[in-house]
Amino acid sequence: MGIFLVYFGYFFVTIGAIFLFLGALGIYRMPDLYTRLQAGTKASTLGAMSLILGVAFLEPDWWIKLIIMILFIAFSNPLSSHAIARGSYKHNLKPFSKEQIDAYEEVEESKEEQE
Repeated sequence: MGIFLVYFGYFFVTIGAIFLFLGALGIYRMPDLYTRLQAGTKASTLGAMSLILGVAFLEPDWWIKLIIMILFIAFSNPLSSHAIARGSYKHNLKPFSKEQIDAYEEVEESKEEQE
């Protein structure tokens, strides 16, 4: 049973490292803040959670603490990226796009009309 935990642990650590690398590559390659934020948040969330899960398989005594860390990452990463994106939008940082579609602006305008 112990050897399977080691193999699962190394598998998840490897998967986590790959996703963290791809997230860093996405941050480097994307054109604007919003796409960089999306690429970095999704990949780093999955990568960090996989890496921590791999460590949990390698060190079963740390299981409870590592699950708490995974839950913290699962809640804090999406919330923080949303806060950064919303703050950037409120300060008129426009996304790089050829189409110039802004659905959030339409929602804000309809809210102002209702008030």
